[in-house]
Amino acid sequence: MQFSESWLRQYVNPSLDSDALGHAMTMAGLEVEEQHSVAPAFTKIVVAQILSAEQHPDADRLRVCKVDAGTGQELQIVCGAPNARAGIKVPCALVGAQLPPAEEGGKPFMIKLGKLRGVESQGMLCSGRELGLGDDHQGILELPEDAPVGEDIRQYLNLDDQIFVIKLTPNKADCLSLIGMAREVSAITGATLCAPKWNPANVTIADKLSVSIENPDLCGRFAGRVIRGVNSKAKTPDWMVQRLSNAGQRSISALVDISNYIMLEMGQPTHVFDIDKISGDLSVRWAKPGETLELLNGQTVTLQGPDSAGKIQDAGVVADQTGPIALAGIMGGNHCAVTDDTQNIYVEAAYWQPQAIQGRARRFNFSTDAAHRFERGVDPQNTVNCLEYLTALIVEVCGGQVGPIDDQILAIPERKPVSMRLARAEQVIGIPLTKDVVADVFKRLGFEFTLGLNNVFEVRPPSYRFDIEIEEDLIEEVARMYGFENIPDTPPVASLKMSAQAEAKRGVHLLRQRLALEGYQEAVNFGFTDLESEQGITGATEQEVIKVLNPIASQYGVMRSNLWGGLLANLKSNLNRGAARVRLFEAGRVFKRDQSISEEAGKVAGFSQPQHLGGLAYGSSFPEQWASPTRTVDFFDMKGDLQRALDPLHFTTVAQVHPALHPGRSAKIWLKTSKGQLDIGWIGELHPGLQQAYEFPQAPILFELDLEAIQNIGIPQPEELSKFPAVQRDLALVVKQDVSAQSLVDAMVACKQVFVKRIELFDEFKPKAGSSSMSDDEKSLAFRITLLNPQETMHDAQIEVVMAALLKSLEKNCAARLR
Repeated sequence: MQFSESWLRQYVNPSLDSDALGHAMTMAGLEVEEQHSVAPAFTKIVVAQILSAEQHPDADRLRVCKVDAGTGQELQIVCGAPNARAGIKVPCALVGAQLPPAEEGGKPFMIKLGKLRGVESQGMLCSGRELGLGDDHQGILELPEDAPVGEDIRQYLNLDDQIFVIKLTPNKADCLSLIGMAREVSAITGATLCAPKWNPANVTIADKLSVSIENPDLCGRFAGRVIRGVNSKAKTPDWMVQRLSNAGQRSISALVDISNYIMLEMGQPTHVFDIDKISGDLSVRWAKPGETLELLNGQTVTLQGPDSAGKIQDAGVVADQTGPIALAGIMGGNHCAVTDDTQNIYVEAAYWQPQAIQGRARRFNFSTDAAHRFERGVDPQNTVNCLEYLTALIVEVCGGQVGPIDDQILAIPERKPVSMRLARAEQVIGIPLTKDVVADVFKRLGFEFTLGLNNVFEVRPPSYRFDIEIEEDLIEEVARMYGFENIPDTPPVASLKMSAQAEAKRGVHLLRQRLALEGYQEAVNFGFTDLESEQGITGATEQEVIKVLNPIASQYGVMRSNLWGGLLANLKSNLNRGAARVRLFEAGRVFKRDQSISEEAGKVAGFSQPQHLGGLAYGSSFPEQWASPTRTVDFFDMKGDLQRALDPLHFTTVAQVHPALHPGRSAKIWLKTSKGQLDIGWIGELHPGLQQAYEFPQAPILFELDLEAIQNIGIPQPEELSKFPAVQRDLALVVKQDVSAQSLVDAMVACKQVFVKRIELFDEFKPKAGSSSMSDDEKSLAFRITLLNPQETMHDAQIEVVMAALLKSLEKNCAARLR
């Protein structure tokens, strides 16, 4: 919410300076995000009148102007503005003036006596941009004819007026207007509130436009009236243009400006239709499938009607006999927009149900001030009052004959009483309160209340306070008005007990550290993703994904069921910025349908929300260096990174197909536990189809694991360090090509030879066609076996027994033979 201090002080004028006023608002929960003057600092710029403007003798685009700046003598100023002409009044920077810097962070510009093409120039005539009043620099800024010559331009244009930019929380819809802010400042400071005053326009014609409201769940109140004979070419008053500009709104036309002014001052969005472009009567209803509407911003939208279940409607419309002419509560249509040729208008003010507006504008990829207010709640009791104010300003500026107001009330919310216990307020805020203090707060806020037994306040919130629904809402109001800075900062006093660290379970922070040591950087993504990437990665149908009913943006329309979508988007962003080697990981929740989940504390029935650990590697296996050739990261590099990060856990991989991974380069990860093999995740190379969709030059390697499974490491079992040396033996085996190395390792482990401490694969050999030692469908795998007897040095007889047992197990289970 943006507004000028002078506009606010018209309705409430506390005895505080600008800085103190901003601090008071911030301390009451209305955070002043930005405070600055209307124009940046400059000096010695005055109102001047051009007496004559002659062509420069040596330049086609320059004029030599004689200027009266109130200094007692005429000034000669060379000016290149195309609108420089005799008789107009303009801002004039005198010699010695300091102008704002041309760009942010630059130095102020000093005006000096100089010559332009041989003609002396004793100052400069200024455009609006040179004064910091916008971006218009097509010509010098023209001032009203009654501007007093010689007066300081800052004083004349009130450029020292302060602009407040308030960062409102979503519950403070009542402050999305000048009157709402004035109410709050009055309550905070105790200053008197002066409401806007106007004379209602006299009804001189009986014309009405019939409006039928078909859906009360869309529109709870609708008021409108006909005004004929308006002058749409009338000039918007300067004071209104200035206030709109200070609020961040540009002037468009008188009718549009007045409508915007009412919205900013009263908080009630209104709309003005050209009634001559309306065909027949109006209806207020939900959109029908396939209807289209060209909006005021030039965008044409296609409306979809209700969803398949008939519960969630697409958008509401105001329609005539030919179809929609406005998106209800969001934006008007271009077909019935007012123009300079408009003579007869229909003005409306309505109360649109907040739930009927919420999220609708974002579906069309834009937002409007009207939708921003309606989806948070607009005062339903102030509709006609604002329509009268709008009418009075239109008649004052544009003239016209006014018809009666047609006001239809169907379903406006009833503000139910809310109870607040004094003892509960003291407990929550942490300060002693009295009945008188709380009663004073409610009076200042304009709340009707009664005090019952046991110091219980029964409060009926005003119609404009949609945020007062439960006891805690009232307690918050008491705390705000009491002043957050007045609540003593008393730290709690309690005995501290250091908790023992769980040895059997490691924290996620340790896993983060280990992955960081492997060269990975942590990413943090939203739990939302887009439908296209979710379906591409999981292969799920549109019915199987978990859709968000009210997404904050189209690319966040579904809940993620894996971490890869966000990580792949992160990778693409890094590649677009020149990164060649990327290692990323993320720890976070994913969301899946699970009918076995019942509604418990912290859980949602029908959905599971497990925590996963995912990551990807892209580019070269190692950073570029001179000592070794560069090669692309592969499946086994990623597997090695995981083995080091998950130590002391040992996992195995089994080739299996995943929709997001390369069919021949993907595997499921299994973890051996006391209860057997546990499926904990996936590892593999990105599917070629997805690689093409993301436009990656090469495929990244990905992994994703169940975080809870890899946190359980069991109680560490200490072992005494042996005083005796270990022994190593190599075992070269010939097996069929389809026999995996892991199956050989499992067969050797199954022997349960206590002296075997480690088994490592160190070589693989596949014969060329026609080799005599092995057939074409065979391969050789070489393992290094480490043996250790902690009681004595192992001798050859013991070693041979162990190696014979291993070989026998391999021959029996894997059809292996010694090479």
